[in-house]
Amino acid sequence: MAGFRCISPVDGSTVFEAPYCDPTSLSEILSNSAGAQTAWANMPLSERIGFLQRASDILYDQRDEIGREITQQMGRPIRYSPSELAGVKERSDMMLALAPTALADVRPIQNSGFETWIAREPLGIVAVLAPWNYPFLTSINAIIPALAAGNSVILKHSAQTPLTALRYKQAFESAGLPEHVFQTIFLDHDGAANLVSDALIDYVAFTGSVGGGRAINRALSEKFIGAGLELGGKDPAFVREDADVDNAAVNLADGSFFNSGQSCCGIERIYVHRNIYEAFLSKIIVEAEQLKLGDPTDPDTTLGPLASASGADMVRRQIADALAAGASANLPIDDNWGSAYLAPQVLTNVSHEMDVMTEESFGPVVGIMPVDDDDQAIALMNDSEYGLTASIWSNDLNRAKIIGQQLATGTVFLNRCDYLDPALAWTGVKNSGRGCTLSSLGYEQLTRPKSYHFKLPQEL
Repeated sequence: MAGFRCISPVDGSTVFEAPYCDPTSLSEILSNSAGAQTAWANMPLSERIGFLQRASDILYDQRDEIGREITQQMGRPIRYSPSELAGVKERSDMMLALAPTALADVRPIQNSGFETWIAREPLGIVAVLAPWNYPFLTSINAIIPALAAGNSVILKHSAQTPLTALRYKQAFESAGLPEHVFQTIFLDHDGAANLVSDALIDYVAFTGSVGGGRAINRALSEKFIGAGLELGGKDPAFVREDADVDNAAVNLADGSFFNSGQSCCGIERIYVHRNIYEAFLSKIIVEAEQLKLGDPTDPDTTLGPLASASGADMVRRQIADALAAGASANLPIDDNWGSAYLAPQVLTNVSHEMDVMTEESFGPVVGIMPVDDDDQAIALMNDSEYGLTASIWSNDLNRAKIIGQQLATGTVFLNRCDYLDPALAWTGVKNSGRGCTLSSLGYEQLTRPKSYHFKLPQEL
């Protein structure tokens, strides 16, 4: 039977290997999920929340052990990996706190002699297809609200972070979740297409590449179900003339290089007002020079390998092409081709004729351009096929609001970046995908409205 191996980018060792799910087993998993979902949906919401809160707490309590697994699977430095579980708890707590209101009946103005309301009903089976870059944070966005709403969930996680799926399974089992309400599955691309196209699947939550999102659309072309697609970005930042330069540089360096740049909402291009351009550039270079690239199991390491050597070489290729087209490197050039360990790079003299300023890098490189005014910055920020987040750095709140209204993006930050507030909707425009997770709005796609229009019986 065909299978896979999770190869660690840290040292090339095999972390985990398993067979892919065969068609017979997939059919059984789907049937069991459908059978379990009805009883789960009929359970009082407060009881469902109790199960899910216990599971979230279990994951958080295991954060140090899970953090070591994250590091070994995808290379994030151990000094940061356990904190991902704090984010999981924050998002779980928020979504569970919002559930009673978000899932409550909507009561319109009542007409005499009638009782009317709109209920929120679960969809059925939700398939969650999750990536490796933030293996828990990307998946929890759909798993917790889908289950809270009364759906059953089948999780297909990345082959780079398969231990995440096992941790979820163990946590839900330890929390006492009824059998088959949450299940995990290992599939190749063809198997994933068969999963989402199956008649029993009622919704798909996918996080990944644009190509992967198109594949999901093709697999669903014969079905009338929803799909939430988070497909990445090329997120910009604009540092206005009135910004705190030091604060902006420190935070944008973190937004560009944290997790080796492997973040959908990481900063990949920065536009700086010409009058403060040199000061900002000097500061962000200093911040990048302080990063320590090395063994991510060493607590002193601040920059680990990318998840794969091929991903690192793709970034090297972007940098090489930009340099050949006239860009300038402000840090030593990394030409260690074939290695997952990639040093950070700050590029200047860049333009939107270069892939490094238009195509997603997903690595520790950022291009910086000077701009003359807000209008030029807005035009450049919008000159992208992506639209996940945008970051403004300024001390002028009103001006930032005006700029934000002109940006084609799902989230606008002021004086921060690369962070998800679970009380706010997480969404993108253009090729960053469609749909919404988190916030009370995140429940709308995981449920369907059902209207009740009752004419009251006449009293005798």
